[in-house]
Amino acid sequence: MSAAYEELLNATIQHLEGLKSRGIRQVTVSPETLQALAQPVRPALQSLRTPAASVAATSRTAAITPKISPAPALVEVPRTEAATEFVQAAPLDPQAKAAAFIALRERALVCVKCPNLASSRKNVVFGVGNPDAQLMFVGEAPGADEDAQGEPFVGRAGELLTKIIQATGFQRSDVYIANILKCRPDTPGQSAGNRKPTPEEMATCIPYLHEQIDLIRPKVLVALGATAVEGLLGKTLGITKLRGTWKTYRGIPLMPTYHPAYLLRNQAITEKRKVWEDMLAVMEKLGLPISAKQRGFFLKA
Repeated sequence: MSAAYEELLNATIQHLEGLKSRGIRQVTVSPETLQALAQPVRPALQSLRTPAASVAATSRTAAITPKISPAPALVEVPRTEAATEFVQAAPLDPQAKAAAFIALRERALVCVKCPNLASSRKNVVFGVGNPDAQLMFVGEAPGADEDAQGEPFVGRAGELLTKIIQATGFQRSDVYIANILKCRPDTPGQSAGNRKPTPEEMATCIPYLHEQIDLIRPKVLVALGATAVEGLLGKTLGITKLRGTWKTYRGIPLMPTYHPAYLLRNQAITEKRKVWEDMLAVMEKLGLPISAKQRGFFLKA
């Protein structure tokens, strides 16, 4: 067994065990997917191939009882540039979804996987909004205001984000807002200010976000700022180059854009217009009506 294949298999088993721990008892894999997995692949991808028999066997292992609807939106084979497969699962029963969300929140609120963050935080900032939202925003980490209140984006940047949301026709309560990190990054020896989460901290915490995404099943994701994009996509090209271009994350269209805090630092109308153009693209992707007034926001007379 090659190292790449073993890594892929272990990751798949771990993912299925995570689904099982959340009450999911069946994962459906389409015949088309099984057939595709059984086809010969290019030599460069041979080590990443997952035999159909292994997938079928794993699915049978996960199928314990048909009485509980599957909770996740997607079953994911670990991401690579060459081979990523998402399998759409059946819709969640509302009661099962609510129970899964409560259980996820309870686990996050007592998390101590990062001892330095757990010892310095005031609150775990789980997320806020509509668990059935079409639109989900992802930031990087809580700041001082968010840590104090236990809710993401409640400071000045949060106020601006709320205005942006309202300008699209949504209310803040219509969307869902979360961060890659659920705890404020600690700042030893500093009385004020924030620091960027480390890659290790983001990798440790992001499974909570994955579960949120899989339960909410938004139609569009918006990544706010360079750190959020780095945490989601692992790309370091810079937000200036990535913003405004559609990506895909966990099978969902993802729009990278500037963080609201950037617009507070840079009040240029040209920068505000860039973010608004990104949001117009989001509205179009969601099939929302766009008025002439909305299209004209932040355009020079």
